[in-house]
Amino acid sequence: MDMLELMEWLAERGVTTLFKVDGDRMTEHRKAWMVTVSGGPLGEDSFFRADLGTADACLDSLLAHLEGKGLSPFA
Repeated sequence: MDMLELMEWLAERGVTTLFKVDGDRMTEHRKAWMVTVSGGPLGEDSFFRADLGTADACLDSLLAHLEGKGLSPFA
């Protein structure tokens, strides 16, 4: 599953998802990729954010977080 498919799957369940790359961070060789999720079945106190070096790392981190919350697109 790619990030766009996952974002759509999450949105269908009421989860707000933001996936971004920061050009300033990229040119400074810092962790430029970010993913956040909140709401829906994750609950109001379940804001999750990961700032990582690659899009794939963000995807992996998000999938691990979702699995920990009992929410998996592969179930």
